[in-house]
Amino acid sequence: MTLETLVEQLDLKCKCCWEKLKAIEVNGGYAGDLLSDVMANSQAGNIWVTRQVHVNIVAVASLKEHAAIVIVQGANPEKETIERATREGIPILVSDLPEFQLVGRIYQLIGNG
Repeated sequence: MTLETLVEQLDLKCKCCWEKLKAIEVNGGYAGDLLSDVMANSQAGNIWVTRQVHVNIVAVASLKEHAAIVIVQGANPEKETIERATREGIPILVSDLPEFQLVGRIYQLIGNG
């Protein structure tokens, strides 16, 4: 499933890298806020769901080659985070939903990847 389809189906707001949404395929997902856990257990092509908003999330997503970062509970990424994500080419998406609800909806759309 493309990232664009997920954005449309889940009413996500894109903060950067809109031009990549059609081209990026999502193969699964990972939810978590502990950066070391995400680095150890997520996979390339995953959509990463988190409540974190600081610039270090971009470094992790870039290292792991994530499809995108989704920030939950309507939190807004820091300006520096958006700037770094733009440079790295990693879409940052925002949802008003709590993490548990959003992950359930993503799972319904793409399965367990």
